[in-house]
Amino acid sequence: MNKKAVILINTGTPDEPSVPAVRRYLREFLGDGRVITLPTLARKMLVNGIIVPFRAPKSAKLYQKVWTEKGSPLLWISQSLRDKLQQKLGSDYKVLTAMRYGNPSLKGVLKEAEKKNFSEIILFPLFPQYASSTTGSAIELALSQIRKWNVTPQIRIMGQFYQHPGFIESFADKVREMQPEQYEHVLFSYHSLPLSHANATHQNKDCSQFNCTTKINAENAFCYHATCYATTRMIAEQLNLSPEQYSTAFQSRFSKNWLNPFADVAIREKAEQGIKSLLVVSPSFVTDCLETIVEIGEEYREIFIYHGGETFGWTESLNDSEQWAEVLATMVKHDPS
Repeated sequence: MNKKAVILINTGTPDEPSVPAVRRYLREFLGDGRVITLPTLARKMLVNGIIVPFRAPKSAKLYQKVWTEKGSPLLWISQSLRDKLQQKLGSDYKVLTAMRYGNPSLKGVLKEAEKKNFSEIILFPLFPQYASSTTGSAIELALSQIRKWNVTPQIRIMGQFYQHPGFIESFADKVREMQPEQYEHVLFSYHSLPLSHANATHQNKDCSQFNCTTKINAENAFCYHATCYATTRMIAEQLNLSPEQYSTAFQSRFSKNWLNPFADVAIREKAEQGIKSLLVVSPSFVTDCLETIVEIGEEYREIFIYHGGETFGWTESLNDSEQWAEVLATMVKHDPS
């Protein structure tokens, strides 16, 4: 009997922290119509004529900060997680790592998978909360490639898992390692999205009409805004945090028309309000990367200290921990779509 393939899909990373490599990566990433939802020609003009030329040199310097002897943290941690998951799943499965942008490319991994005649392809985007620009984009690309195969095996798609008990417990345990009781406030920071992306999941109506910050319901079950707040509530409950001890914010915004409150502003305000110790948790990332290591670990720390804060901590992501690999194995084996 042929093996089942599990393809762990993450966002991606440049091949190296150089301006040309970062330029190639950004062109592919920002050229995705699910990331920048403009008509093709307008998107190409914006990305290639304005964003990439100005952003690539700055981003390359930031990538140089996180690069290690092993290379990009996002890549080598993903590969380590792949190996640990392989051990837990055993010989009936073949675990593969793919990047939506950059290498190893999802297209290339699927091309090799086609040759293996797997009995089942399990597509597993590593994004806890659904977004069209992450999970949606990865699945769209994967299915567009598989539909060209002469023999189409059984396909299983692992969807958003923000509410999975194992995911919540794993993140709560990571926070416990930081002794959250030693901090005056815990800020849960999620990668931001354009407001239009969130609104598109509920008939292009504003999140305020669906109570997205307080509950999950039939209308907002796939709203990124709503599922981020739900993630916060579930982890906070595991940690026995009272409502005044924590808050939710969104980082890495590109404009004012993105999900808010903005994390950098929230951190400044906490410091100005007299909060002296702050812990930041980022449960939209299961693998540490530029946005956690540099944006949170360095830039947000500087903001907090500059405005009067004293002690700043940030929680590492789940990365390649044995606990997280075990949770993934359980999801693959027992959580069919």
